[in-house]
Amino acid sequence: MKGKSFFRTIQVKLVIIYLLLILVAMQLIGVYFISTVKNSLISSFTNNLKEQADILSKFAAPSLAAKPDTESDSPESTTEDLSLVVRNLFSISGAEVQVLDSNGRLVATSLQGHQSDIGSKKNKSLAVSRALQNIPDNEEEIIDEDNIRKKMIAQPVTLNDKVVGAVYVVASMNDLYETVNRVNQIFFSGTLIALGLTGVLGILLAHTITNPIQGLTRQAEAVAEGKFDLKVPVLGDDEIGRLSMAFNDMTIRLKEALSVNEEENEKLASILSNMSDGVVAADEHGKIIIWNRRALELLEIPNCEGYELSELFELSEQKLLELQQGRGQTLLIEHNFDEQEIGDSNEGMLRATFTPIHRRDKGITGTIAVLQDVTEQEKLEQSRRQFVANVSHELRTPLTTIKSYAEALNDGALEERELSERFVGVIRNETERMIRLVTDLLHLSRLDSNQAPLRRRQTNIHDMLDEVADRFSFQLRQKSIKASVLVDRGLESAWLDRDQIDQVLDNLFSNAIKYTLDGGKIELLAKKSGDSSALAISVKDTGIGIPKKDLNRIFDRFYRVDKARSRNMGGTGLGLSIAREIVKAHSGTISLHSELNEGTTVTFTLPLLQEGGDLA
Repeated sequence: MKGKSFFRTIQVKLVIIYLLLILVAMQLIGVYFISTVKNSLISSFTNNLKEQADILSKFAAPSLAAKPDTESDSPESTTEDLSLVVRNLFSISGAEVQVLDSNGRLVATSLQGHQSDIGSKKNKSLAVSRALQNIPDNEEEIIDEDNIRKKMIAQPVTLNDKVVGAVYVVASMNDLYETVNRVNQIFFSGTLIALGLTGVLGILLAHTITNPIQGLTRQAEAVAEGKFDLKVPVLGDDEIGRLSMAFNDMTIRLKEALSVNEEENEKLASILSNMSDGVVAADEHGKIIIWNRRALELLEIPNCEGYELSELFELSEQKLLELQQGRGQTLLIEHNFDEQEIGDSNEGMLRATFTPIHRRDKGITGTIAVLQDVTEQEKLEQSRRQFVANVSHELRTPLTTIKSYAEALNDGALEERELSERFVGVIRNETERMIRLVTDLLHLSRLDSNQAPLRRRQTNIHDMLDEVADRFSFQLRQKSIKASVLVDRGLESAWLDRDQIDQVLDNLFSNAIKYTLDGGKIELLAKKSGDSSALAISVKDTGIGIPKKDLNRIFDRFYRVDKARSRNMGGTGLGLSIAREIVKAHSGTISLHSELNEGTTVTFTLPLLQEGGDLA
């Protein structure tokens, strides 16, 4: 891999390009130069042979013309002079010169070993035949038995336009080709030297180009890793130098842009994590990509990763199609929410508002869902509806009774004394019941609006509980109920609003008497909490108890376990609600524990304060 990456570098590529350019140029020059030299040498060699052949033909023409035509004549007198001339004046290294008469017989030769062939017809070359036929320019290259390249020329010998013989010249071309080979070797050596120098110069030149590029590469890698403090050195005012300056400027701007982006992302992340509403974002395919902690809490899931919008919110295909078309949606998601049992702490309701994300030229690129916990609002709305219905019902019943008895009195019952007195008594009782109801409602209204300020004073706990039992002594005797008051040792007094706490105790004690059968028992108990920072007062009875399904809503306004019996006993259904609000105003808590047909225990705790409002 390293070798491959090395040969892929710009520096190596530049050097290879330089070498290839030089190599191609040298090859082209070499081919042209060597071809020209070779052609020139061959042409010069051939011309030299032709010149010598012409000179010899001129010397040989008179001798060959004076030679007898018949074969019986002795050739010794005519060829002696020619042989002398051929051997002495036309000696060429490695060449053979022959003079032939018009009949093709050898008249003279330059080789001593061929002197015995004079007078014979051993040269049957086609070039000689053509020369004897007065055809000029008879030349060719031949390779003999010893694999030696030779040049052969046959020149006609004429006298008075009559062919009297021929000159035959054969010369070796080894020296010529050795010269060409030496030229090739010199050119090859020069090419290698040129390539070596070009490689060195190419490396130096490529280094001047690639070194700044390597610096830019290192800086780009550093920027990719988040390092923006390094700068590329600017080595000149050329293209690479301007590129380095532009890259440094880009790095500075990118650092600023990323800093701004990170700051915005931190702001967005902080806003998302601290929002009271849940936020879930999905891409164009409906896959969840962003969510905050509040969304996980509301949806009661550990993570949104891998979920799709339709799966998370159980959206129908119709609603998904509307979202893809760019139309927002608002849904209410129920979590075991029951309108008839709104007091259950496990119930809840979410409002999900879906808003498509539009991007220019791309259409819908995602969806944002905002989740709001509307459980309390729904509970308040339901409580409001129930409150209006309960108040209307509570007022309508006595008003209907009063109206009916008033109409009866008006129709003549007033004249009958006993009947009229009984009717008037019913009207008075119903009126008092409405007065109690309105009084309780006004009291709750003042508590809700903090218009009932606490008037704390030091109160003896034992005396307060004894007085409560005394106030209900008549009702206790009527039902033969035994009441007992127990106060822990060391618990003497507490700072509290005596009037309001008396009202709480009266409500609790009155309820205990109402729902305790004859001969039962009621206990008033006061003690300190484990860390002695709070006062706990309990009202315990042995009455009929409360079913478990009603325990969670027993402190709701107008809520009754047995509506018909409670109304007959004169209750308004607001006593426990008023008690809870008074305890809350004292920064305390109230709880109820009950078993059906075994009894009920109501306990409220109040912080033990010293004078001035400090903890005891």
